[in-house]
Amino acid sequence: MFSHVPKTLKKVAGVHCSLLSYCLLCAVCDVMSDSGSCVLREVTLCSPVGEILLSGCEIGVHTINIKLGTDKDESVHPVGPSEMSPQLQHCVDWLQCYFMKPESVSALPLPTLHNPLMQSDSFKAHVLWTLFKEVGLGKTVSYKQLAEMIGNPKAVRAVGSAMKNNPIPLIVPCHRVLRSSGDSGSYMGGKGDDIKVWLLTHEKKSIGAQCIKE
Repeated sequence: MFSHVPKTLKKVAGVHCSLLSYCLLCAVCDVMSDSGSCVLREVTLCSPVGEILLSGCEIGVHTINIKLGTDKDESVHPVGPSEMSPQLQHCVDWLQCYFMKPESVSALPLPTLHNPLMQSDSFKAHVLWTLFKEVGLGKTVSYKQLAEMIGNPKAVRAVGSAMKNNPIPLIVPCHRVLRSSGDSGSYMGGKGDDIKVWLLTHEKKSIGAQCIKE
C-alpha cells in the first residue's frame, strides 16, 4: 500500500517482537526481524529537556525515550561510558546539534530509523513517515492538516493515536503537530506538555537566529 515503507514485521512463534520492551530491560539484546537479528545498544544523554534514552542497532535508531522528572542540563552528552553503533552515534551527534546549534542541524542527514513500527505498512507508519519527511525544523501542522497530507482528512483521531504511539520522538517530530486552534496540545500523554512548548520555542528561536545570520 505504501511503497516507501518496508514490509510488515512478521510474527515469530506467533508473537510480535516488542523491541521497546526489550530495550528497556537491557542495553544489548538480540531480537528477530525480517532482516535477521537486531543487536540493540543503548545510550543515555543529558539534555535541556531531561535525560534521553536512545536505543538502536547497526541499521538505525529503534527508540527514543525522554525520561520525565530527570535533571535538565544545558549541554548534551552521554551519561557514562557506552558502546554505540555508527547509526546510534550519528543520532547522538544529530541531537547534540539540534539542542546546541539548531540553526545548523538542517545540514546534517536525519538519523536512519529501524523501529519495527516504522518498517510496517500500517496506517500509523504512514503517518509517522509523512511527518518525518515533510514537517521539518520550524514547521508545524495541525492534526487535521497531517490527516489531509496522508490523503485521509477524516482520520484526525487516528493521526492523534499515531502521535501517542510514536517510538522515536524528536527525530519523528510529533511535537510539531498542533491543535487546529493553534494551541500546542498535549505531549507524552499530557505529562510532557512543558517539553513540547520548550521544543517549539527552541526551534522558533533557531529559525529567527538563522534569518538574522543570512
